[in-house]
Amino acid sequence: MAQCVQSVQELIPDSFVPCVAALCSEEAERLTRLNHLSFAELLKPFSRLTSEVHMRDPNNQLHIIKNLKIAVSNIITQPPQPGAIRKLLNDVVSGSQPAEGLVANVITAGDYDLNISATTPWFESYRETFLQSMPASDHEFLNHYLACMLVASSNEVEPMEQFSKLSQEQHRIQHNNDYSYPKWFIPNTLKYYVLLHDISAGDEQRAESIYEEMKQKYGTQGCYLLKINSRTSNRASDEQIPDPWSQYLQKSSIQNQESYEDGPCTITSNKNSDSNLLSLDGLDNEVKDGLPNNFRAHPLQLDQSSDPSNSIDGPDHVKSASSLHETKKANTGIIHGACLTLTDHDRIRQFIQEFTFRGLLPHIEKTIRQLNDQLISRKGLSRSLFSATKKWFSGSKVPEKSINELKNTSGLLYPPEAPELQIRKMADLCFLVQHYDLAYSCYHTAKKDFLNDQAMLYAAGALEMAAVSAFLQPGAPRPYPAHYMDTAIQTYRDICKNMVLAERCVLLSAEILKSQSKYSEAAALLIRLTSEDSDLRSALLLEQAAHCFINMKSPMVRKYAFHMILAGHRFSKAGQKKHALRCYCQAMQVYKGKGWSLAEDHINFTIGRQSYTLRQLDNAVSAFRHILINESKQSAAQQGAFLREYLYVYKNVSQLSPDGPLPQLPLPYINSSATRVFFGHDRRPADGEKQAATHVSLDQEYDSESSQQWRELEEQVVAVVNKGIIPSSFHPTQYCLNSYSDNSRFPLAVVEEPITVEVAFRNPLKVPLLLTDLSLLWKFQPKDFSGKDNEEVKELITGEPEMIGTEVISEFLINSEESKVARLKLFPHHIGELHILGVVYNLGTIQGSLTVDGIGALPGCHTGKHSLSMSVRGRQDLEIQGPRLNNTKEEKTSIKYGPDRRLDPIITEEMPLLEVFFIHFPTGLLCGEIRKAYVEFVNVSKCPLTGLKVVSKRPEFFTFGGNTAVLTPLSPSASENCSAYKTVVTDSTSVCTALISSASSVDFGIGIGSQPEVISVPLPDTVLLPGASVQLPMWLRGPDEEGVHEINFLFYYESVKKQPKIRHRILRHTAVICTSRSLNVRATVCRSNSLEDEEGRGGNMLVFVDVENTNTSEAGVKEFHIVQVSSSSKHWKLQNSVNLAENKGQLASREKGKFCFKAIRCKEKEGAMQSSERYTFADIIFGNEQIVSSASPCADFFYRSLSSELKKPQAQLSLHTEKHSTEDALRLIKKCSEVDLNIVILWKAYVVEDSKQLILEGQHHVILRTIGKEAFSYPQKQEPPEMELLKFFRPENTAVSSRPSVDQLSNLIKTSLHYPESFNHPFHQKSLCLVPVTLLLSNCSKADVDVIVDLRHKTTSPEALEIHGSFTWLGQTQYKLQLKSQEIHSLQLKACFVHTGVYNLGTPRVFAKLSDQVTVFETSQQNSMPALIIINNV
Repeated sequence: MAQCVQSVQELIPDSFVPCVAALCSEEAERLTRLNHLSFAELLKPFSRLTSEVHMRDPNNQLHIIKNLKIAVSNIITQPPQPGAIRKLLNDVVSGSQPAEGLVANVITAGDYDLNISATTPWFESYRETFLQSMPASDHEFLNHYLACMLVASSNEVEPMEQFSKLSQEQHRIQHNNDYSYPKWFIPNTLKYYVLLHDISAGDEQRAESIYEEMKQKYGTQGCYLLKINSRTSNRASDEQIPDPWSQYLQKSSIQNQESYEDGPCTITSNKNSDSNLLSLDGLDNEVKDGLPNNFRAHPLQLDQSSDPSNSIDGPDHVKSASSLHETKKANTGIIHGACLTLTDHDRIRQFIQEFTFRGLLPHIEKTIRQLNDQLISRKGLSRSLFSATKKWFSGSKVPEKSINELKNTSGLLYPPEAPELQIRKMADLCFLVQHYDLAYSCYHTAKKDFLNDQAMLYAAGALEMAAVSAFLQPGAPRPYPAHYMDTAIQTYRDICKNMVLAERCVLLSAEILKSQSKYSEAAALLIRLTSEDSDLRSALLLEQAAHCFINMKSPMVRKYAFHMILAGHRFSKAGQKKHALRCYCQAMQVYKGKGWSLAEDHINFTIGRQSYTLRQLDNAVSAFRHILINESKQSAAQQGAFLREYLYVYKNVSQLSPDGPLPQLPLPYINSSATRVFFGHDRRPADGEKQAATHVSLDQEYDSESSQQWRELEEQVVAVVNKGIIPSSFHPTQYCLNSYSDNSRFPLAVVEEPITVEVAFRNPLKVPLLLTDLSLLWKFQPKDFSGKDNEEVKELITGEPEMIGTEVISEFLINSEESKVARLKLFPHHIGELHILGVVYNLGTIQGSLTVDGIGALPGCHTGKHSLSMSVRGRQDLEIQGPRLNNTKEEKTSIKYGPDRRLDPIITEEMPLLEVFFIHFPTGLLCGEIRKAYVEFVNVSKCPLTGLKVVSKRPEFFTFGGNTAVLTPLSPSASENCSAYKTVVTDSTSVCTALISSASSVDFGIGIGSQPEVISVPLPDTVLLPGASVQLPMWLRGPDEEGVHEINFLFYYESVKKQPKIRHRILRHTAVICTSRSLNVRATVCRSNSLEDEEGRGGNMLVFVDVENTNTSEAGVKEFHIVQVSSSSKHWKLQNSVNLAENKGQLASREKGKFCFKAIRCKEKEGAMQSSERYTFADIIFGNEQIVSSASPCADFFYRSLSSELKKPQAQLSLHTEKHSTEDALRLIKKCSEVDLNIVILWKAYVVEDSKQLILEGQHHVILRTIGKEAFSYPQKQEPPEMELLKFFRPENTAVSSRPSVDQLSNLIKTSLHYPESFNHPFHQKSLCLVPVTLLLSNCSKADVDVIVDLRHKTTSPEALEIHGSFTWLGQTQYKLQLKSQEIHSLQLKACFVHTGVYNLGTPRVFAKLSDQVTVFETSQQNSMPALIIINNV
């Protein structure tokens, strides 16, 4: 239970006090009425004695009474009505609310911190009023009248006669059978005569003389002269006298008829009084029937019609009609005790003392003695006899506990003089004067008697008071018998069906248990008495039980909250809305945020409802808001109800302040960090063969890898534009800002270009939400960048479409538990700073999914796709938390977040805007296929653009043609195939002979040191004017690897007029190309052994080209035709074809073709005239059409493949030698085996598609670097290195060998033997056959070479002997020569044969070393092939 102002030791004596009746004459009542008080009310503040009182008990022991209080009340002859009592209690509770600004106790239990009001004044007021308003009953005498004050005025004509009349009246009321009410303690009631004297108006002498007369007649102990009204009421304002009555009268004013409609409304209309006064005690001043007093209804009397139930336990259907506030207002003008001075206060106090000392207590003492004597005398004989006979006939004593077994005899009534009742009377008297020992023994005796008689009502009363007496006994000789109370409560409730008495038991017992810290038992007791018959009582008891749970040693927090909820529910049923709301709010502290979501929803819903009823609209809104924003586990129907209730309450709130700021709405959820901002127009859809550049759009997913690639491309092109340096002010262009982009700077938007904000909504409910009139909320600061700022802030509410145009989405439906994005646009029309604050919309829900079937909506009516049930206008802010900072030590140790400025763009001046369209752009190509497409560049802005460049990581994929390229003409003979190549018709005689042309790589934008990835777009006049468009041809070549390729193009352009904020703009395009297999080309080059022809020195080469058709009829390819093989080199060129295949280079699926070409060095003059970057192109054609390989697009793609090949890292020689000369030697040796010959194979593919034949064309490149080494047209997969065993010892430091490889050394000297293929010799004439043979030694290097030719025949392998037979060289067996740079030397040798046969002449061994080298890099110079000679006999 909650803490109380009074302890239980003070509460119980104050609840049971001696009752004294007051009977006043008309005149006496008038005197007290001058103070706006009745006589009983006049005495009320002074009814507690200020000093201790002594009396003697029956054993003549002195007994001390402390803090004795007496209750004086006017005689009322009607018992109080139960309905009126209920009404009174209801008003008392509703009138007592927690004080404003009261500091609540903070209780910490486990992980709960609860703010709980420690005291419950409404419960104390209820308890006090309940105990005071209990009607007197026959089974107990505690609230029966012990004495009666008879009050007359000294102004009476015959005061003594008036006293006689009053005395007779009291006698009549007590002893006449017509009056069953009020109840009197004993027949011989003490009468105390009081003479009231008005000092300000009366005659004091007369008063004194009357008093003397009274003393003569009634004795000094039985009368008193009370002087009051020392001043007149009109002087009341002169000095302030304290008003001790207000606290008592406030309670009785609640009881007053004003607070309920049905009560008797009595208004005094006294001619003497200066105003109409409320009769506060239910009495008026009019004399009726000649009697000095008229005893009408009790002030708690209700009309019979208004309350059909006569039991006090009826349901609380009497609602409080007017609040306490109004009652107070009615009484504020009245000053109580206006005619009384402080001396008068003391006189009244003295009067009470005198009455108690001289009248009441002696009377009580005498009565106790009399009752005691009676009991002793009776106990001696009759009691013992009576009980003996009873025992004889009835057997043993009835046990106390088994009450349920007794038959219901609560109806048994004792006559007033019954001895059992005398014991009870004596016990009650002892209890009233705090003689608890004696009271306990009397109650105990009475209890036994009542139980023996099975008078259950009496027995329960005795048990109840015995328990209380036992508890209050000084020195606590025995423990508190709680089982007595339990038995009493059970009896009252179950047998006697008297809930009022049961409730009193519970209230007293719970207080006693609380004082002993037995909270658990107290709570159980309180909960036991909650029932359906009284909501108010149940609510109060449940609330106290909840306080018991929280005040335990280890607080039971959840039990506290649960019982608070129950209490709140019962308060609500009893019409106590404020108390109900308070209970729910206190319980909410426990359930909040602990995962009890359904309980939370219930509490919030109730709080919302109650707050709304009490017009606390803000609280209601916040409670309903909580139901909606927590992840609700309610059913869809329930959520729909919550939402409708919320909208309804919200609407009422917004109507109170229609012009106020827009409120924040709780639904739908907005994931602020997922907000994306896009600057620019939406991408145009593909239009026929026209396909717009993909650029950036909100439909693309963020990919960190690709965004890094785009950044690198932009950096590359910016570096080229700025002569190789990226400016410090450069930041990558960001068109789409999201949570991954760098949002630390203010983004730049261009005026007249839309800004799209994508807001991510989520509907957490199971009911759909309909947002209408959804738009962005912004503020804008127009800035004139010329210097002067006009700082006017324009909000959306003022609506400035001239500054910023705002798109409104009329309807946006989010289905249940759906996440959905809305894209909202702004159109800036002015430069300045824009701040996007949030979204504004009407929130509603759908009545039912009504579809409008093709009927156009009427203008001005809301007939969209959905019918809106109710909606409220509000806003939600977009607040994005920036990234966590983690750079400095301070930032790492604390939690700091950087700014996120994606919603604060700066609107800058106009910029050009480029759109790029691709026409006839393929999606599928064969590897190496060439296709011609067109690109259209359109300037859609109002500014001219210039400096257009394109950059790509795959420059070998496309070309715009060379600088000097004339647009490709169509060859007349190739009308069936619109070739992408520049072709020339040739006559058939030139077949297999090379046609020579030359071109410089500079013409194709591939200069030395330039970035091959960055390509300038050849715009006419280099400027694209506003609204202009240009179409340029673009050749594409399918990548060499099959599969899907994503190729990124980044177009870069600038404004003609330089802008301070934006230097350039970019446009992105990603082309997706799927390539299928076509041809695989592999080639090798080797030295020719044939004799040099007159074309020049330096030797010839043979080029072997293998072409394989790897296409397995993919993409419908029937066959490939090799139409031309071209070479391109600075030093070499193809001369002619050695073996044109019979099939003219036609390859069906999986077929291979082999070609062999002769290559010769270019003439020196050809090479010397031009720059080193000039390449010679030689075309060998297999048809009647020459493709000019030195023109676009063939040369473009050749150069691009060359540059990408050059970019690959080359294996560098390790040059760790001491002498510089060695390095030179190595270089020279290496150069011998190098060749820079590039082969371009041009082909056509015949494709059948939809029963039509198409001809595709393409080219493959093979780059030959080294003699004898095979090269490929397609990238080779690198084998992963094999795993090596771990070595656990340190390898010795071996010097890196600087020897060149055997292959390289063997290429220093080229050898060739010249001899007749067959030789006829008459062996029968001459047995030895001598054949002259010329050995040509050609120095391939540019240095002098020492050569040793060894002719000694040393064939070790027997196979060689078998195959080739044996012959002998004649003459010198070893020659030593020195060959100058590129010199050719011939040695004349003779071979000697003795048989006919086939012989291999390639036996001479040639060793070579560089002349200036000390170290001999000596190696055998290998022969290319066997030199076979046939010797015939003639």
